Formats: sequence, structure tokens, C-alpha cells
Amino acid sequence: MQNTRTEAPGGHPSSYLLPLLQLADSALPTGAFSHSFGLETFLERGLVHDEKTFAVWLGQFIHTQLTYSDGLAIRLALEAGSMDELRQLDAMLTAQALPRQVREAGVTMGARMLHIASVILDSSEIEQYREDVGRGKCSGHPALAFALAGRSLQVPLPELVGTYLFSTATSLTQNAIRGIPIGQDAGQRVLRQVHPDIAAATERIAGLDRGDFGATAPGLEIAQMRHERQRARMFMS
Repeated sequence: MQNTRTEAPGGHPSSYLLPLLQLADSALPTGAFSHSFGLETFLERGLVHDEKTFAVWLGQFIHTQLTYSDGLAIRLALEAGSMDELRQLDAMLTAQALPRQVREAGVTMGARMLHIASVILDSSEIEQYREDVGRGKCSGHPALAFALAGRSLQVPLPELVGTYLFSTATSLTQNAIRGIPIGQDAGQRVLRQVHPDIAAATERIAGLDRGDFGATAPGLEIAQMRHERQRARMFMS
């Protein structure tokens, strides 16, 4: 599987920065604004109710589920030597997502990320993955679509993983601003507070092995499962 750098107008190699920022933008229309990934259950139970408690929840989410699923999957995708390995990663991401809503969120957001990535980049790997999803060979997942975009752009692993983690944290913070609610300034303070968490998670991901994949906090998974039967909901997961 060969990496190819996208070409800027005029034929000169382009920097990966701008397309990477575009794919990581919280305004990217992947549907992330409609998912809380279990946060809403914590809101309903009163365990997350202000800036401080949300910051704690977000840090834990980064260090548990996000690190050992999406984050590690991105690293393994960069290291993959064939499409068969990527298909296996896709199956692993689907299998480890035990809560139904989280699993379905990955599929729907993955389809959107794949489509947008194919619009932005000319990548045979992204097109092959889209084709596999369309034929039912793969489920589709935003982390793998993002990883393939990073391969195409030749983004170094720390930058690619860190950007993805921060993008996810930003989406969840925007949802917390609406759902708790907290103000925009509070949201920015939380995002600044989790910078060290993202740096630590990025460093940890570089040293994990395949056997670490799928580790998560049981309490978080239970909250994600309970959300499906919550009496009133703002979010789809």
C-alpha cells in the first residue's frame, strides 16, 4: 500500500496541514453534533453537570475508550501493509463497539467521513475502502477514513493521532455546551485543559500493541447502553 502526497494547483506538493485541518474541523458534516457517546447518560444522572465535571469526564473518555479504539486503530492503519489488514481493523472496530448506538454512530459517521475525504483527496486506498463499505465487506469507521487520509497526505503519526483526538474532544465539548449547558468560554477552558491528556494519549498509543485494542471503562459502556432507553434525549448516542 503506497502513500501518495496530494498535489496543489500547479503541480507542487502541498502541505498536509490545510487538508488535515479541514478534515478535523468541528463543522465537518459527519453528524458528530448529534452524538454524545454516553455523555448524555451522565448528564441525566447528574454526574456531569458543569464545566469541572465535564472536564473530568472528557479526560477519562480520551484516556480510555478513545485511546484504545479509534486512536490505536489509526496507528495500526498507518502501519498496515495491505487492504486485508485494513478490513480486519474495520471488523475489530465494529466488534469492540458493544453499545449498539455507538456501533451505529461509527458506521454513519464513517460513511460521511469517507465521502468527504474522497472529495478532498485523490486516494486509491480511500476509494477502495469506500467500495468495500458499499459492497458490505466493511462497516466503515471515521477513524479508518481519517487514517487513510493521513496516509495519503503523509502526516506523521503523532500529528495525525493528536489531531483526531482533539477533533473528537472538540465535537464532544460543543455538545456539552448545548447539553449541560455551559458557555462557550467554559468550553474553551475545557479544551485547553485536555491538551496534556491528548499529548499523553498520543504518546501512549505509539507504545501499545494489538492486544491492547478494545480496552475500555465498563462504566462508560454501560452508560452508552443505558442511553438507548433514556426517557428524554437530545443526542442519538
